Amino acid sequence: MAPILRIVLLSILTHTAYKGSKVLMSLSALELGANEFFVGMLFSTYALFPLLLSVYAGKISDRVGFRAPMLFGTVGLFIGLALPFLFFRLEALYIAAALIGFCYIFYTVAIQHLIGAMAEGTDRTRNYSWFSLGIGMTALLGPTSAGFLIDAVGHRATFVVLAAMPVLPVLLLSLWAGFLPGTSHAPVSKADKAGHRVGDLVRNRPLRRALITAGIIETGLELYNLLLPIYGHRIGLSASEIGLILGAFGLALLVVRALMPHLIKRSSEERVLAASLLLATGVCVVFPFVTSFVALLAISFVLGMGLGCGSPLSMMLAYNRAPAGRSGEAMGLRQMVNKGTEILVPFVFGSLSTAFGMVPVFWLDAVLLAVAAGMMRKDAAA
Repeated sequence: MAPILRIVLLSILTHTAYKGSKVLMSLSALELGANEFFVGMLFSTYALFPLLLSVYAGKISDRVGFRAPMLFGTVGLFIGLALPFLFFRLEALYIAAALIGFCYIFYTVAIQHLIGAMAEGTDRTRNYSWFSLGIGMTALLGPTSAGFLIDAVGHRATFVVLAAMPVLPVLLLSLWAGFLPGTSHAPVSKADKAGHRVGDLVRNRPLRRALITAGIIETGLELYNLLLPIYGHRIGLSASEIGLILGAFGLALLVVRALMPHLIKRSSEERVLAASLLLATGVCVVFPFVTSFVALLAISFVLGMGLGCGSPLSMMLAYNRAPAGRSGEAMGLRQMVNKGTEILVPFVFGSLSTAFGMVPVFWLDAVLLAVAAGMMRKDAAA
């Protein structure tokens, strides 16, 4: 099996569990009597430690390689998913979310760094496309499977099923020394990194614009993932129906990421990203006026087509624009921006939706997406 396919399959197992856990945590919190504010806080808990540790995780992957941080992340994911089964209480959900966030960021940064280090040029673009396709599958499989499992066996038992998914990755990473492919990446010593500062990366204008765009894309993704379960629960949709709507979004990610290499070949990363963000902008304008289950399926699919290219393309841009020897740190900085967004979105947009309803929340998101599209169009023209 080709090395990239091994990595993609590994990611499908781990990230399906991770994506499913977010839906499961939210619906479990609602089942335990939490209100929308506390569900928002639960979402933020996922991102708290990644916000603080992302750059450090990048430095670790620069320094020690990929296997150790990936193993640490998968073990933490397993423990975090097993905990709510043992103690099905609201407090346990918060502890589990914090533990998953703390550990999984090391896996996330390391594997994104690994994908970039495996090849150069068009081969790197192809590898990121394969990786993003696998992650797109998890956006379909995670929420959908979590929703159906909740209806079939209940919230508590669903944690057991999701916890089983990282077991094979843990075994592969711990017992098979040659599972990860060789790369051209040479670990950087502490002495070599001594003069490096995060501020140097932030002052890199092309990289900074890629990071800002990544944060805006993450805002759109987190807003959807946060509000859709709450909204669906409010209007009386079942967990399966909520999972199917989230699955339609995930299916769109799969479709657009399969097309992405062909789109980039005909254009460029910046132009494709600008066009996809403009599509997402239009969808966000009309989204809060959609109420029926079938219509929510359709518009979620279209929104997924718009946002689907965002994460992999911003990942490619961050890697390609990073200074030599600091690609892992740049990927960590991108994750820090994303996780900061994940913390802010539940509080800022959750408060806005409580006070003013859904319309201004989605319209504000549309404005942000339009700004990001404008930045990418300027970069494409430069």
